[in-house]
Amino acid sequence: MSDREKRTVRDLRRTNRSAVLRKLYFDGPLSRQELAPATGLSSGSISNVVAELTADGLLEEAGSVDSDGGRPRTLLRVARRSAYLIGVDVGETRIRVELFDLALTELARAERPLAAHGYDVDRVVGHIRSALADVLRDADVAAHRLLGVGVGVPGIVDRSSPGGAVVHGQTIGWDAVPLESLLRGGAGLPPEVPLFIENGAKTLGQAEVWFGAGRGARHAVIALIGSGVGACIITDGGLYGGAHSSAGEWGHTTLQVRGRECRCGALGCLEAYVSAEAVLERWAEIGGDPGGDDEESALAALLARAAPGPSGTPDDKAVALLDETAEYLGAGIADLVNLFNPERIIISGWAGLLLGRHFLPAVRRSAAAYALRHPAERTTIELGRLGPDAVTVGAATLPLADFLSRGGRGRESATTIR
Repeated sequence: MSDREKRTVRDLRRTNRSAVLRKLYFDGPLSRQELAPATGLSSGSISNVVAELTADGLLEEAGSVDSDGGRPRTLLRVARRSAYLIGVDVGETRIRVELFDLALTELARAERPLAAHGYDVDRVVGHIRSALADVLRDADVAAHRLLGVGVGVPGIVDRSSPGGAVVHGQTIGWDAVPLESLLRGGAGLPPEVPLFIENGAKTLGQAEVWFGAGRGARHAVIALIGSGVGACIITDGGLYGGAHSSAGEWGHTTLQVRGRECRCGALGCLEAYVSAEAVLERWAEIGGDPGGDDEESALAALLARAAPGPSGTPDDKAVALLDETAEYLGAGIADLVNLFNPERIIISGWAGLLLGRHFLPAVRRSAAAYALRHPAERTTIELGRLGPDAVTVGAATLPLADFLSRGGRGRESATTIR
């Protein structure tokens, strides 16, 4: 058999394994008889693939079902403790690291605050390294059992460097930070354990599309609103522009020419009007009380001033500020509607969820007013369903997606980054 024929056989086997793993992961448990029509593979191919995956410890039995008078059919599922994943969220105020089993059940968590020192590179890298060690120790999981570590970061991720992923985070003062090589240099991970580094809005988007409000949509936009603003664009079920695209810096599209100064240094960016940081700055400028020690508590206090409940009187200035913010956000969403014609736009991120619960109807009205009527009528706007931890979960889906696409096979090199 020629090398080309060997590669073809190997690639076919990987494709078949991937099809079975994906079907069982997202729709299992299923029987062998159900897998054949669901994957398009023959019953013989299903038997071979299931035998291989079971021998590799990746599948396990999950009970049985009756089969119209015949022998009961054994149900199969992906073995959740056959491997482990780590997701890292380099957030605005803290770094969160979570260890998951293959079913994305959280087994351990570690957090490190960033408020006092900001995004100092050495400190961020040190926090990630120590938190990785903590979650592995706390869950009693050996590092070599990891499928990989996914890291969600603010900014643009460039993978063209031979040394691995480089992060350009203009709003946080990162200029071509070689994050992969810095982490690999002292994280205590075996060389065969890969690192997957991606923009945090994209990791959140993948989580919502796989498990949350975006599931089932072929065309969607997931908006992340926190201290900053970003977006993940899904077209034909995949990332817009492919895995290597930097598209998604929606927060740095211009909302108002010569408008407010943004963290990036430009004037009039959407982020300068609708991010948590910007909303609180605007509140302070009109004499509002900060009302909290951090952004989350301060934003919650502002919302309470605008909607104090049946026994209180709404603060007119707070109401006006939030009405204006809803209009700004709706106008920004209208741009997404006009550009991408998505089925769904999902507002997520901790601030997006907090604000959205207060003024989602107003955002919908504003988006409809600013968008073209035809695409707007075909787009729904809703809140994310995975909560404020979605970036961490999404980061863990990066090695999971790689694992599923390879049919559960090991990697030849740990330096390959999606």
